[in-house]
Amino acid sequence: MDDSKIIELFKERSEQAIIELSNKYGKLCESVAGAILPDPADVEECVNDAYLGVWNTIPPKEPEYLPGYVCKVVRNLAMKKLRFNSARKRNSFFDVSLDELEDCFPTAGSVEDEAEAKNAADAVNRFLSTLRKDDRTMFIRRYWNADTVEALARDYGKTKHNINARLSRIKKELKKYLSKEGIML
Repeated sequence: MDDSKIIELFKERSEQAIIELSNKYGKLCESVAGAILPDPADVEECVNDAYLGVWNTIPPKEPEYLPGYVCKVVRNLAMKKLRFNSARKRNSFFDVSLDELEDCFPTAGSVEDEAEAKNAADAVNRFLSTLRKDDRTMFIRRYWNADTVEALARDYGKTKHNINARLSRIKKELKKYLSKEGIML
């Protein structure tokens, strides 16, 4: 079913919308949640909660790109669940990947409203569009999907050292780009 028809079903408050969303993007949602959460039960719970979240936000929202919207909801819920699950267990694999980026972004206290956060996100998206496809994919897999350096090295046929060096170069370029864009570091 076409995405616009699925959105119309949500606007009509038809339960068929969730069924169609699940049929079309269920595997994608499971993949996004599964990249963050190691427990299949948590993944299933997260995906189901995401469907409810989409149900509660459409309407009034009407996303232009439904799979991106659903994936964002799933990812946010998976991150929330991961933080909850690892509250006592610091240095989880995802914390490590985020720690690697902390010097590229403003501290939480300096981004005080959504306009500034959106500006920073837009700048990151513009930066990512300047990268070669494999560098962009590697960056997103590491810092959005939280893939391990080992997995990236295996998939790209490179050494861990090579992957770390490329990621380090990309982070330096990102810092320079954000600085030029006026994003305070």
